[in-house]
Amino acid sequence: MGSSDPAVRPISFARQVPVAAGREGTASRFDHTDYVSSTLEFRCNLKCVHCMIEDTMDRLVPQSPDQLKALLEHNATHRKWTGLILTGSEITLHRDLPEWARLARRSGFQHVRIQTHGMRLAQAGYCEELIEAGVDEFFISVTAADAETHDAITQVPGSFDKTLRGLELLDACDHVSTITNTVVSALNFTQLPRLVERLEALKRLAQMEFWFYLPMSERDDKGLIASHLEALPFLKSAIAALRAAGRGIEVKNFPECLLGTDRDVLYNDQPTLFIDPAFWTEFDRNGFHQCVYREQCASTRCLGLNSAYRAKYGDHAESLAPLPDGHDRTAPDASFCSR
Repeated sequence: MGSSDPAVRPISFARQVPVAAGREGTASRFDHTDYVSSTLEFRCNLKCVHCMIEDTMDRLVPQSPDQLKALLEHNATHRKWTGLILTGSEITLHRDLPEWARLARRSGFQHVRIQTHGMRLAQAGYCEELIEAGVDEFFISVTAADAETHDAITQVPGSFDKTLRGLELLDACDHVSTITNTVVSALNFTQLPRLVERLEALKRLAQMEFWFYLPMSERDDKGLIASHLEALPFLKSAIAALRAAGRGIEVKNFPECLLGTDRDVLYNDQPTLFIDPAFWTEFDRNGFHQCVYREQCASTRCLGLNSAYRAKYGDHAESLAPLPDGHDRTAPDASFCSR
């Protein structure tokens, strides 16, 4: 790790994002500080309308095999992380994915996770190959509760059925955990409770995550940002159903004060990410923390509002409220949360 060759110095590309403090009292089943993520592929066979990197995918440079190996060697020596996440626009398109998983396991990682839209997991043989190679966690994007909406968002007919089939195949495998992620937009926010119901029977589903859409721009040119106020009742209903099922929950890019007694589901932290540094130039255009109560609020993990959201919906000054000093996330004050 001491080489001056940038091809074997992935630490220079790492960043913890977004910056938010503390994990105690969250509803998440995972501690992101235990994981490190390496971006190894920038191709995708979907055309999701909400894609964060669609305008930069053709020029972002993936981490090289040498950079991955350097990361594995670094962790074998220092034992900083117990889990490795292999990611990219669609990581299953890379033929070396099983070998990378094997290398990670041999280097001492206890968990290997892939982030995927899950379509290739509809092939039972490929699922078996990945699991045999050491992949034991699957983070799978599901954009909606029905095929019509999901396929309209991904712009690939049949993608919903393949993703669901992949989840079902994994559900029959021992020693595997699945996590779903849904980018919440104006196209699907009303479906959140139905999505939870649709996946209810999955035994291996440890957690569902809802990431509110970011346009990676100062304005919402596609009209995809969902109003926090309109989405809130559907989000709360989905959260209640997940709690009843005993599943982990994470919500990202949503005001903490609006969540009331569900404030523990907000977890904006991410694993340390190794990615082309050009990504951060685009990411920082979001302009987080634009809340009229930022200076008064004691929250340590809320990202407030971003530039595009405020340009579309305003500052919600009448609906947001600063959290008081010393607020208890695990036992929120009823009078505060009833607003």
